[in-house]
Amino acid sequence: MRKISLVFTMLVIGIFSCTKDRMPTLIELDNQLRNLVASSAPNGQLDFYVLPSEKDLDKIPQDPNNPLTEAKVNLGKFMFYDTGLATNPMKPAGFGTYSCASCHIPEAGFKPGTFQGIADGGIGFGINGENRLMNNDDYQEDDLDVQDARALSLVNVAYVTNTFWNGQFGATGVNEGTEDVWDQDEVSMLNHLGFEGIETQNLEGLHAHRIEIDKDVVDENGYTELFDEAFQDIPVEERYTTETASLAFSAYIRTIISNKAPFQNWLKGSNDALDYDAKRGAILFFSKANCSTCHYNENLGSPEFHALGVNDMYQQPSYSTSSDDRRNLGRAGFTMLDEDLYKFKVPGIYNNADSDFFFHGASARTLDDLIEYKNNGVRENMNIPESQLSVKFKPLGLTEEEKSHLKAFIKVGLSDPNLIRYQPTSVPSGSCFPNADAQSIIDLGCN
Repeated sequence: MRKISLVFTMLVIGIFSCTKDRMPTLIELDNQLRNLVASSAPNGQLDFYVLPSEKDLDKIPQDPNNPLTEAKVNLGKFMFYDTGLATNPMKPAGFGTYSCASCHIPEAGFKPGTFQGIADGGIGFGINGENRLMNNDDYQEDDLDVQDARALSLVNVAYVTNTFWNGQFGATGVNEGTEDVWDQDEVSMLNHLGFEGIETQNLEGLHAHRIEIDKDVVDENGYTELFDEAFQDIPVEERYTTETASLAFSAYIRTIISNKAPFQNWLKGSNDALDYDAKRGAILFFSKANCSTCHYNENLGSPEFHALGVNDMYQQPSYSTSSDDRRNLGRAGFTMLDEDLYKFKVPGIYNNADSDFFFHGASARTLDDLIEYKNNGVRENMNIPESQLSVKFKPLGLTEEEKSHLKAFIKVGLSDPNLIRYQPTSVPSGSCFPNADAQSIIDLGCN
């Protein structure tokens, strides 16, 4: 009897031991993930994170002052890529050679394929924009239209009320109550027009990036009918301008939605859309890795700003960057408040892994570097006092296996594999795009 009892006891211990150590089933992972996602959603609902179709304009967040229409989106889509509109370069050699898509490339997650984006003054493309370099024959460094910080992705930016790393663009959202600083420069003064972030940034951005639109440019490049259709409510004498063009650019950008990402398919009921590793990574994202404490809005970003102690772009080899650039101050560069020093926007992260280089200073060179930095929770920039670091920035204690799972979710689960659908097959001017300098024409196979 004692022998039978001992055998039974060992059997029970073995069963519980196996239960504890065994890998959870996919069904168990799905159930756990559903609960975590719903609890992270501001409204407590799983479908909060389901993104709309790019064709369903009524469901896409939009500026009341710039309602989305198919005609406006179509116009913006063409202009975004058209190098024929590059009419105000610093040097004659740059005329008609760049576009908005020089620095926001679909295959690169609508970011530059390089460390630092270059529009006017750049040459070359490569495959996904990774070979964009300075045109040393015709440009000096100070002549370049170059990104002073790592360009933010345009994917799902419709869900961002205040754009730029410091959130300076836009009259609504977190900028309500900051009106006293809007008059500090020409850029911030645009907030007085009352538009949201995307529209405000593009009103300034086209001029800054040397794209000027007038009736002659519109006519010469085949856009007159498209402008007439998109802006028929605007008097003809005011219709063909950089300002109206910026509204069309903004309308198009709002429709860049990553609704075909595997995580989106999983949210819609396709359990097989995420594999085992990605599901484990998603569970970590919404639990132990603490990602969702900052990345909780529909685009897996948020309106929050945090100091993570990362390096600025000037602290590594780069073009036209400086330690004196007020953008290094983060949110404080706009609000002028000490409490906002070194705090930067929490970006949406869909398709961010389509190209390397992360953080505003591009100091994390790979997704592995980013995850390792967040896991360690230790600042790299000694110019930033520890007292200024976000309370959410702390060591995570992820194992190597957990880091691998988290990477699988971010790199695959959150990447829409078909962003190229947002790029036209040709543009009205007939130009090579997104770049049309001599080297890019070779790289892109343009005739």
